[in-house]
Amino acid sequence: MHIVVLMGGWSAERPVSLMSGAGVADALERNGHRVTRIDMGRDVAAKLVEAQPDLVFNALHGSPGEDGTVQGMLDLMGIPYTHSGLATSVIAIDKVLTKQALVPHGIPMPGGRIVKSEELFAADPLPRPYVLKPVNEGSSVGVAIVTDTSNHGSPIARDAAGPWAEFEELLAEPYIRGRELTTAVLGGRALGVTELKPKNGWYDFDAKYTDGLTEHVCPAQIPDEIAEACKSLALEAHRILGCRGASRSDFRWDDERGVDGLFLLEVNTQPGMTPLSLVPEQGRHVGMDYDAVVQAIVDEAIVWYRDNPIDRNPAG
Repeated sequence: MHIVVLMGGWSAERPVSLMSGAGVADALERNGHRVTRIDMGRDVAAKLVEAQPDLVFNALHGSPGEDGTVQGMLDLMGIPYTHSGLATSVIAIDKVLTKQALVPHGIPMPGGRIVKSEELFAADPLPRPYVLKPVNEGSSVGVAIVTDTSNHGSPIARDAAGPWAEFEELLAEPYIRGRELTTAVLGGRALGVTELKPKNGWYDFDAKYTDGLTEHVCPAQIPDEIAEACKSLALEAHRILGCRGASRSDFRWDDERGVDGLFLLEVNTQPGMTPLSLVPEQGRHVGMDYDAVVQAIVDEAIVWYRDNPIDRNPAG
């Protein structure tokens, strides 16, 4: 096949996307495909028309590659692509919409509410400790944990560094003590559970993508009932949201509360494919090397478009 690997873009996750895209493109070539690499810019549609691919491998992270924008463009152009479609992407990138979609189905997620950043300078929106995060960002971009001992001030000071300086609105959630767990779903099955142990602080953007800052324990050394709950919830969230290809569900587990302490934080529809990324790691756990994981994502897209054909020339 001729596959375009779409990577880069202009979100805060651009460097991660470039690493994901480079790895994917190399794997596709090793698997025998003809590959065109496109670093996404405003001229992306023209480049896609010129390339005329059989399939786009979406290796973008964050907006506009993970929020439905690119998916809508590719739908209009009649070009098949990997990973989730437009509606799923719109919902899953938005943490509030994700809660609204999953919680009524019994998926445990933290409570919380949207607050104006300006409100934070007058009073805390929740009892401390609590978490503040942008509604539409991934990879822990712009996340702050506000505690009694943090240097943000009480209430938060206007000149304190944090996401309130960049975003007009934030999602405030109760802080869940305990352990960081994650489960990847691919090909209709949950691959496993990884525990993430940051060496310093918490699992922020730097800890995710800087070699040596986080220990990955795969499989996680947790009770069987917790591992099974993670895999069951990840599969159910994948199904309810209508995810395609790979997804990754992130959890916090309060190990003092058993299964009642397990909470889904978010579902990533464009999980990373870097050397430190969790989907390839869990793939290895079930006997799939990196190239096999990439090919499995391509194969699932092929099957989906076979069963849901599109008009490759809608203009006639």
